[in-house]
Amino acid sequence: MIHCNMPSISDSLSLYLHIPFCAAKCSYCAFNTYIHLEHLIDDFVKAMKREIEIVGAGQGVGTIFFGGGTPSLLSPEQFVTLLEAINRSFAVQPDAEISLEANPNDLNRDYLTALRRAGLNRISIGMQTANANELKLFSRRHDNDAVAKAVSAAAGAGFDNINLDLIYGFPHQTMDSWETSLQQMLLLKPEHISLYALGLEPGTAMNAWVEGGRLPAPDDDLAADMYERASEVLAEHGFEQYEISNWSLPGRECRHNLQYWLNLPYAGLGPGAHGFANGVRYSVLLSPQKYIRALREATDAYPFPYSPATENATIVSRDAEISETLIMGLRLTQRGIPRLEFARRFGVDLLDLHGGTLQRYVDYGLLNVSDERVRLTEQGRLLSNMIFRELV
Repeated sequence: MIHCNMPSISDSLSLYLHIPFCAAKCSYCAFNTYIHLEHLIDDFVKAMKREIEIVGAGQGVGTIFFGGGTPSLLSPEQFVTLLEAINRSFAVQPDAEISLEANPNDLNRDYLTALRRAGLNRISIGMQTANANELKLFSRRHDNDAVAKAVSAAAGAGFDNINLDLIYGFPHQTMDSWETSLQQMLLLKPEHISLYALGLEPGTAMNAWVEGGRLPAPDDDLAADMYERASEVLAEHGFEQYEISNWSLPGRECRHNLQYWLNLPYAGLGPGAHGFANGVRYSVLLSPQKYIRALREATDAYPFPYSPATENATIVSRDAEISETLIMGLRLTQRGIPRLEFARRFGVDLLDLHGGTLQRYVDYGLLNVSDERVRLTEQGRLLSNMIFRELV
């Protein structure tokens, strides 16, 4: 039976705010992040406040996500400054989901209570693994006790929507160590769980170690076994998989990420952020220093969603929007692509566009096509990138 009991998604805008500062660089990280630049945070907050004022024109907002980097390096007062600016410049819904990515080491009861009072209501904690040797491999600055303390402090501060991240499929990881991480994570009783297969990205320390022979290459077959094992374990504990990499208790799906997967509009603010709004896909200047300078010198009004820190922008064609909608929507394991909704959005039935391709993957056992929707099978989740490449 297919359950599609995700929260309803409105046409409102989502906001992603990128905080690019980190106290240390993780060995696997390829995001736009910087260490030893904490002295810029005050000026950065002022610049982001200005960007919010320029981009916002009273648009309705349903979700806000502070990502990074390490947003938990900001003080509660700085979050208050940014949220007040957002509320002045946008029409934030009363029940808006407001999320924070955080490092366990940065979280204590007083800090989290202040964040909850400021309006944040969802927190995503980067656990990554429960094993000390694996945390060392990742160059993480926390231990497993710090994760447990952070979750306890968050719950005590009033957060009842907590996500934990884990990584799998990395060098030297075993099925036993993966089972340990899964069980330790479940003991903390999060409402939401994200599991990410390691991707070796150019420019990361871990990629260099593998290329240089210091580490073995990840075992893709073992990673697939880990994914399947996690799916079994989480189902046994009442978690519903609603996206390829995400599980939640009923009603605790991440509304912000659903905005991405449904290919609905979101504004990206902050260095290196990406956005898709008003038919435009765009990115913001990468350098924090250039970002701060661009906003400090801003004088003119800009059409939404542009700001003086916008670096690249492309008008999204209908064909591109269709491809992106298919690739993102198929990640939703139960919902998939509702055919009627797709036809209303684009004026054509999905099978009239890609019937031959879809049927081939149905024959392979990777897709399920019904009158209502097109979605991945369980086997298709493991081979989804192959399907996505053909739909681009």
